Amino acid sequence: MPQITVDHSAPLDRRGFALALHPLVVETVDTRIDACKTRFREIEETVCGDGSTDDVVVHVDIALLPGRTDETKARLAEAVVALLPAHLKQTEGVRISAEVRDLDASYRKG
Repeated sequence: MPQITVDHSAPLDRRGFALALHPLVVETVDTRIDACKTRFREIEETVCGDGSTDDVVVHVDIALLPGRTDETKARLAEAVVALLPAHLKQTEGVRISAEVRDLDASYRKG
């Protein structure tokens, strides 16, 4: 925990983003840096809106053990959205989003 997934069709400095993101998560939600795990999934094709633009997307999903307030989760999501542009290889036509949510009660690790 935290389990971080980044879906992206925009060119992204993945390692640089993860290395900047982990300390941000630690500071915001009071966890350990060695607990942060980020995986990236490059999306081959996206369609935004009516498809009339070639916009690309980056969506960051952060799943945490329950116990953080909605305000804390919103603050982290806003910080992630602010952090992303510095790690994009292009910024025009990029749709950025982030969601911070609780892990399901079935979550287990080994």
